[in-house]
This record gives sequence, C-alpha cells and structure tokens, in this order.
Amino acid sequence: MCPIFIEPQNQTGYSEFLLLGLSDDPEMQPLLFTLFLSMYLVIILGNLLIILAVISNSHLHTPMYYFLCNLSLADISFSTTTVPKMLVNLHTSSKSITYAGCLTQVTFFYLFGCLESLLLAVMAYDRLVAISQPLHYLVIMNLRPCGLLVLLSFFFSLLDSQLHYFMVSQLTFCADVEIPHFFCDFSQLLNLACSDNSTINILIYFIGAIFAGIPLSGILFSYYKIVSSILRVPSSGSKYKAFSTCGSHLSVVCLFYGTGLGAYLSSAVSSSQKKDVVASVMYTVVTPMLNPFIYSLRNRDIKSALWRMIRRIA
Repeated sequence: MCPIFIEPQNQTGYSEFLLLGLSDDPEMQPLLFTLFLSMYLVIILGNLLIILAVISNSHLHTPMYYFLCNLSLADISFSTTTVPKMLVNLHTSSKSITYAGCLTQVTFFYLFGCLESLLLAVMAYDRLVAISQPLHYLVIMNLRPCGLLVLLSFFFSLLDSQLHYFMVSQLTFCADVEIPHFFCDFSQLLNLACSDNSTINILIYFIGAIFAGIPLSGILFSYYKIVSSILRVPSSGSKYKAFSTCGSHLSVVCLFYGTGLGAYLSSAVSSSQKKDVVASVMYTVVTPMLNPFIYSLRNRDIKSALWRMIRRIA
C-alpha cells in the first residue's frame, strides 16, 4: 500500500529549495559522506539481519517477533527517507532539492516516524498481554489481531503523513528557501514561510497530541500494568524473568522518545541551528542504527538465531 499524494500546489514560485546540510566546510564533506554512508549501511544490514533471523527460525514465529520485523522495516524506511538524499548532496557538493522532492520527504518522514511510534505502542500492549495473561497469550495475540494492529498502525501513520503533506503544500515562501538542515524538516519550513501560519500551528498541536501523545500514553499505561502484574509475582526469579522480556523494548522506547524529545527541546529552547541538526541526526540515523544491536545483544533468542544463520551461510 503506497501513500496517496494530494496534487502539490507550489505556492512559492520556486522549483527547488536548498538544504544547507551538516557543514559548509568542503574538507569535511568526504569525511561526513564516509561516516553517514557507513552508518546507513549498518542500519540496512542490521535490520535486515533481524528480519532474516526471524523468518529463518520457526521458533521466532511469534507475535513479539512479528512486530519486531515490522519495526525493523520501519527503521530502514525511516532512515531511507533522509539519508540517501543527504549522501547525494555530500558526494556531489550540491545542496538542492526539488519542491516535489521536499514534499515527498516530509510525507514519508511522518509516515514512517509515526509508524515506528505506533508499532512501539503495539509492542508494549503485546508485552502486557504476555505477562498479565500468559495462558491466553497466543489465543489473544493470534495472526488476525496482530495483522490488524499493524494495518491500523499503517493507516493512522498514512493519515498523519497526509495531514503534514497538506499543511506544507499550503505554505507560501517569499524568498530563496535555504533550509538549515540535511532534510526538509517541517518546523524549519514553517519558520521560513511568509504566509499566515496561525491555523497550521493549531493543527500541529492537535495532530501532535493525537499521533504522538496517544501512543506514548498507551506505552506508559501498558508498563504501569506490567509493573503491577510483576509486583504480584511472589518469586524474585520469576519477577526478573518476566521483566527481562521487556528489557529490549523498553530500551528502544527510551531511545526513540528520548532522542525525539531531545530534538524537539533543542529546536524550541536553543537558537543554535547546529544543535538542532545534531539532535535530528540522533533520532533519524543513530536510533535506527542502534535498535538491531539492542535487540540482538539483549535478546538470547535473536542472538542464537543470528549465530545459527551466520554459521549456515559460512
């Protein structure tokens, strides 16, 4: 299923924007290109290995790992939205991006960013059911509801992305648009627009409360119920075993929301554009790169499946 694009209406009269990127220093371009190419390849390889490990091992054909595969696909897609264009600009020393390309980046950025947030909420619910109702877990979380949860996550992410696409398409720019970022960041576009954005600002808070607030609230509520269930377990060994199944997910949640909140606070509090860019790198590049390591190092099933797959290839 592909995003349904509204026909773009270029209110600016400009056919392209300029992405100022990470650094203006020409000597830094090769170093940055090598660094981010390496990180992007780690993202692709790491997440693909997670997906292949789950597919190739029948013991991992469970709801938790089904959601993990979808999260890995979202990580690959999320980083692919911004990193390849940044690499092209670094390699060619070009800073341009077309108007249509900018709209496309905004659309897919919010599509996969929101999808990752919703999948993390779904995975928190999965852990809640597994811990609070272990005997009924496979009955409640069978293939049909799991597929429906992923489909609904994609649908709401698509809705979020189309709302942002529509808002950007309504902006008017009165001068050459130089975006102090390595991708078409929605907040930067809003700051550079010369049209009245009061309605869009209200929409942003409303959309943010729904598409960011509800998943985060769901995660917090799920972990509140998980902790309550674990505290009722009499054995300390059983408590540790129950909570250890949530360790990887909780680490990824903290990393995803921590870096996202850091980027938001950096842009809201600090006037330094470089700090904004560094904060954005953390959640658009570093987080998708670290997720496979978190799941492979903290999860014995994934670790053993990966070693089995590597031995089979070797």
